[in-house]
Amino acid sequence: MSDELYDELILDHYESPYHRGQLDAPSCTHTERNPLCGDRVQLQLQIDSENRIQQAFFDGEGCAISQAAASILCEHIEGMTLSEIEAFDAPAMLDLLQVQLTAVRQRCGLLGFKVLKTLVYSQDAATGAST
Repeated sequence: MSDELYDELILDHYESPYHRGQLDAPSCTHTERNPLCGDRVQLQLQIDSENRIQQAFFDGEGCAISQAAASILCEHIEGMTLSEIEAFDAPAMLDLLQVQLTAVRQRCGLLGFKVLKTLVYSQDAATGAST
């Protein structure tokens, strides 16, 4: 892992984000804010009948870490099932960022992940599936 806070991957995703915007007809949408800094991430998912994420889009505002992490997350989760998302954990998300983050900056890097987990658990509750 790189020791630089804003390494090339973060800057690339911040400057040219993957799937930033809105889906025409999302299956689910959720927004979270980081109360410490005001970063905001909204995640929209298009989930098919087999509980596989067909498309993931994000929108938001905030620091390079929170916005790049949301972009990286969207790219990573497309094609995954909700069961695979349930097994996806915070350390794995932080590994995707390829930078060492301080504890405070980890909140930024995990904001989109928090939104994703809320969406998955909401979908499970809506369908009656166990988590």
